[in-house]
Amino acid sequence: MPDRAILFIDGNNWYHGLKSVGVTDQGRLSFGKISTKLVGPRDWIATRYYIGRVLQRGNVKLYSDQRRFLAKLESDPRITAHLGRLEPRRHANKAAQELQTYLAHLNTRIDFRVFRDLIRIVREHRNTTVMVEKAVDVMLAVDLVVMAERDEFDAAYVLSADGDYTPAVMHVRAQGKRVYAASASPGAKLASAVDSFIRLPADWFNDCWEDV
Repeated sequence: MPDRAILFIDGNNWYHGLKSVGVTDQGRLSFGKISTKLVGPRDWIATRYYIGRVLQRGNVKLYSDQRRFLAKLESDPRITAHLGRLEPRRHANKAAQELQTYLAHLNTRIDFRVFRDLIRIVREHRNTTVMVEKAVDVMLAVDLVVMAERDEFDAAYVLSADGDYTPAVMHVRAQGKRVYAASASPGAKLASAVDSFIRLPADWFNDCWEDV
């Protein structure tokens, strides 16, 4: 009987999960080795990596780093990148807000120039711009469901701990497919929906680095 396996990687969730357990220099990880190790005796068909696209007009270094990472990723014909969006969002800086409140209720006299500089810092940093990833998790979930319905795999590995994938996972399992989740982070909600949740400690990756 065929036992075809496809991996679906939530790039942002995966990256932060590994970072939380101390896996550094992630750019040197081999996703080919990770894929073959995870699927074991199954027939590894493909690995699909989902991430927000860094725009060239923003952080030039970050853009170059991502292009270099994706090019290396796709040097293996079984690994493909699928890009969502990164959108700017205004975000309130809690530290600046707390400093403003502190200064407003300050009873001790301080040098006027120091006070003026602190107020300027508060005004400049009261709001910051952060980049928010959009459409990536939806794209992964849709592909997972559609590819299951097209009978393109027998087993799916979702490399994430995000519980938002639970409805898609349950639908795919209802199609008779097996679904596994793998992450360095805990994910109780997702773990309750998959066939098995594979928790990956830092030393699991010891034999998953690129060859020098």
